[in-house]
Amino acid sequence: MLIQAADTPAGDADADTAGEPDRQLTYRQVRDRAERIAAGLRAEYGIEDGTPVAWQLPTRIETVLVSLALSRLGAVQTPIIAIYRGAEVGHILGESHARLYLVPGVWRGFDYVTMAEELTRGWQRPPAVRVLYDDADLPDGDPVTLPPAPRADLDDAHAPVRWVYYTSGITSAPKGARHTDRTLIAGGSGFARALDMGPDDVGSIAFPYAHIGGPDYLVALLVHGFPALLLEVFALPDVLPAYRRNGVTMAGGSTAFYSAFLAEQRKLPPGERLIPTLRIISGGGAPMPPELHREVTEEMGVVLAHGYGMTEAPAITMGSPRDTPEQLAFTEGHPVRGCEVRVEDGEMWLRGPMVCRGYTDAELTAQAFTADGWFRTGDLGHVRPDGHVRLTGRLKDIIIRKGENISAKEIEDLLYQDPRVGDVAVIGLPDPVRGERVCAVVERKQGVEPPSLADVAARLRAAGLMTQKIPEQLEVVEALPRNETLRKVLKHQLRDMFAGLPWEG
Repeated sequence: MLIQAADTPAGDADADTAGEPDRQLTYRQVRDRAERIAAGLRAEYGIEDGTPVAWQLPTRIETVLVSLALSRLGAVQTPIIAIYRGAEVGHILGESHARLYLVPGVWRGFDYVTMAEELTRGWQRPPAVRVLYDDADLPDGDPVTLPPAPRADLDDAHAPVRWVYYTSGITSAPKGARHTDRTLIAGGSGFARALDMGPDDVGSIAFPYAHIGGPDYLVALLVHGFPALLLEVFALPDVLPAYRRNGVTMAGGSTAFYSAFLAEQRKLPPGERLIPTLRIISGGGAPMPPELHREVTEEMGVVLAHGYGMTEAPAITMGSPRDTPEQLAFTEGHPVRGCEVRVEDGEMWLRGPMVCRGYTDAELTAQAFTADGWFRTGDLGHVRPDGHVRLTGRLKDIIIRKGENISAKEIEDLLYQDPRVGDVAVIGLPDPVRGERVCAVVERKQGVEPPSLADVAARLRAAGLMTQKIPEQLEVVEALPRNETLRKVLKHQLRDMFAGLPWEG
């Protein structure tokens, strides 16, 4: 199912579901429907101010409506990415103390109700489980029964936590970032301002709405009055007719999305544009090689504005159409309005209204936040003289070879320029002599022989890299492992895959 929003003649926005068949709702109708759903949830489940509710739903208009209904009631929402399974979901449900758990039933071949029953069997107070997917599944009630709306005039320090977003839990159990309505509004409005979005634009949400970017994007729609196309599943080329039919002017999601659009563009005759109305591609969530920026802008004829955000702070920096090509290619953009950025020992620290109010685990909060409110991101980088931010890697992604700190991203950006490389990830592997050795994992490009280790070394030497940074090991894979949200490369899986294999150096 595809969902679009568009302006009404009166200036209010509307939501138009382009699917089988197309549906259309004005924003006023969305508001009215959300209030009826809120009344239904209150009557059926006793949901009220502060009630914890978890939902694991795909990107559909029904998901947007029920989330708005929960906001109207002042519930504490815990959105869960639809691909999460047993151990992660069990941890999140247990820690959130959810009273209600909303699921899509059977979606893409997976039975969420059965998972919920298995996970909560034996719990003293398991959440009520309700299927919510189609319009017919939505609760309904009389809005006159609703209590007054939650206060919206509280300052940042006193605004209540209304959202808990969990990280993916790559190396440990997922950790919950506690957000208020105000933190999400700050992120969404900062993102939209940077991109100069307005009523004449048509945006798109091709990533899971349960991601923190979902409500942030909705904020951007409401604040700046532009429509958006929502995709339940992002699959090219199948969804291209929806982009074209709805006149999308801004698309994206993350680096992998950029590459996917570019691959489709390359199938077309010279001069034919993939999405004729598209003017900008944007996103974040993963590093962007400068070479990919050049390819997208030159071959697709659009602006590519990359940004930097995370679960703890949904919008930190954002590229802008006002930026120079050099700034767009080599930085993550300028800090969005209200976000302070400083660098301590190479690490990016943040402070501002979009930063979460800590974690559900007080110990993690103490580790990540300073007494005066600065958040330690774990990302490495610097702020350039022009105010733009350049990320150089993650603290945990630094390879320490014979005491020398090596940035994986620096090597990746250079290797991506090789036309024989589909994509690349550079990792550190345990080594008894070096401490860690540098391993380049190359994704095979269809129809092309991948480079050899000697080829890789020659390219990097020609680029001026010192010998210590040149990989000692090269592995070729059909596809790099990625998560299903923003298609970020899962380097921990690569380390597990290759750390135990015999290697002669």
